[in-house]
Amino acid sequence: MSTLEDGSPEQLRLAAQKLHRDLRERKPNLDDDSIDVILRGARSHYAWKDKPVAKATLETLYDITAAGATSMNCCPARFTFVTSPEGKERLAKSLKAKNVEKMMSAPVTAIIAYDLNFWEQLPFLFPHEDRRGFFKGKTEYIADTAFRNSTLQGAYFMIAARALGLDVGALSGFSNDIVDKEFFTDTSLRSNFLCNVGYADETALFQKLPRFAFNEVCSYI
Repeated sequence: MSTLEDGSPEQLRLAAQKLHRDLRERKPNLDDDSIDVILRGARSHYAWKDKPVAKATLETLYDITAAGATSMNCCPARFTFVTSPEGKERLAKSLKAKNVEKMMSAPVTAIIAYDLNFWEQLPFLFPHEDRRGFFKGKTEYIADTAFRNSTLQGAYFMIAARALGLDVGALSGFSNDIVDKEFFTDTSLRSNFLCNVGYADETALFQKLPRFAFNEVCSYI
């Protein structure tokens, strides 16, 4: 195990600080077009071009997503990329009727799930101290932490996909129980939500829906 005496942890800490400073100097903020691509001008899509998404692109997408922050770096999200006709047919069993075609026509549908055994990996993910005792035997806390942080990782996933030139359309109109029985039986995984990924057919878009103004939902104390 590395110690402060041999300089390794301190060198790593200082190197991380320098990387952060250098990045901020090179890119203090995103330009307006970049912000539009990932959020402000982005849209949820439900119609897709007949264009596959390369496996290498999905691997890059995961790598970017994994860099996002989670509590105690717990990283509970697990991603199943459904691309085959057989997989799509299995997933279709869980969907509300209006969502079936949206999913079937997308080149990729990600099942964004969470692992209820995530805390067992904390010695690797959070090596500063052993935090497994925070979770052992606490089923409600485990489930809350896994669900909350996998939802956060799902949001990172959507933003990262847009940053890579992909389009996304999240789906919640489905049965989690059916997905879990179909894909995660006898595992510690549970589904959170679905997200179609691909290259959108923008001709299916309608006008962007309203959002609340700052003073309607924000406050200072």
